[in-house]
Amino acid sequence: MPFGTSWQTLLDECDALGEDATLTTPLTEKQFRIISAQESRIVIKFTDTGDSQPLQRDQFETLAGRITDSGGTFDLQRLPLDAEPYAAVLSLHPRYECNDRAGTLTETDEPTTSQLIKGVSPSTDEQNQDRTEPDLDVYADMLLLIDALERHNPAELDEWETPVLINLYTLLSDVQRNAGDLRTEVREVLLDRLHHDKPVYGQYGSVQRTTRRNRSLKADEEVLRVLEDAGIPRERLMSVDREKVDEALEVTELSESAVYEIDEREYVRKAEVDEESKESRLQGLKDQLALSDDPEAEELRQEVGELEQRIEDLTEFNPGTSVGTQS
Repeated sequence: MPFGTSWQTLLDECDALGEDATLTTPLTEKQFRIISAQESRIVIKFTDTGDSQPLQRDQFETLAGRITDSGGTFDLQRLPLDAEPYAAVLSLHPRYECNDRAGTLTETDEPTTSQLIKGVSPSTDEQNQDRTEPDLDVYADMLLLIDALERHNPAELDEWETPVLINLYTLLSDVQRNAGDLRTEVREVLLDRLHHDKPVYGQYGSVQRTTRRNRSLKADEEVLRVLEDAGIPRERLMSVDREKVDEALEVTELSESAVYEIDEREYVRKAEVDEESKESRLQGLKDQLALSDDPEAEELRQEVGELEQRIEDLTEFNPGTSVGTQS
């Protein structure tokens, strides 16, 4: 593809960014914003110093050529010190992926999303908007569950009365079911946005697109006929089950698809949870409340403090323990 076409696509991607969209250089993690996308260059401004830097079109073309010459994957350590922004901006192009963890810039066959864009900061109007209670079953169930856990110590379950335990079990079941329904809806939307198996990061964790492969046996008569034609006596498989069929497949040249209906489905799985980001967000909420003179702020400060204590108690478990969650 001529670079002129790629350059125009890159300019379009820059123009589509919000004014507050912040990019991060992959190695030194310097943050900057794009302030102008022109025919011959892209101008950026670093958020910490306010300094501007023009990124020239011909340098982008050179970088794209070096990626191609490297077999499609370029080692970011080979970049000059002042050239990191070129890699970050080029990753906005749907055919280039910058992996800051692996330290590579890759030309891809499928469209990707940039992993170097940090979330835009909410506008003043958005910050001032009152929160509204979502019309979700899981929200109401979670409030009831929190209330129950606040009134009864979950570390002393053996001392709870039976009706209280029944209430808790019911709420836990409802939260699990309704959270699962909401998780499914979120997953379906994410599937349309994830185009590769590399992790894509959010504030609290990351997700990636993965393929799950399921097998189910075809009709008994069809399985028996196929294996009999391959030299496996029918008597050996009079009762068709997975173990016998798999043993038979090992001694024939038949493929799995000859006797199994294979169903592959795309799904999103949780890759990791960023507990530090959660704690940072909670601290940010506390700081905002500390500066507020609103009469309701004191009550909210107390609630956030209690929430922080609950998070601290929960995170004392082994990292492999999962307690509800950006699966």
